[in-house]
Amino acid sequence: MMDTKKVLTICGILSVILLLLDIIFVEPHGHYFWQTFKGFDVIYGFVGCAAIIVISKKLGKLFIQRDEKYYGGGVDTDE
Repeated sequence: MMDTKKVLTICGILSVILLLLDIIFVEPHGHYFWQTFKGFDVIYGFVGCAAIIVISKKLGKLFIQRDEKYYGGGVDTDE
């Protein structure tokens, strides 16, 4: 099984390769000025995915995750 460091390294290398391919081979045709920047789509996609992950983790901790004592905490008080 792959560890986290290896997965992040592979993702980073793939991101750099995709950014280079976007800069070299893609001719941007944007409606707005920021869409004509080289590598905009790759960077925008990465930032968007990272934001979804961070926001969902924060919302999960806020609304879904409960304290250990939520269901009694496993401590039997009836002796």
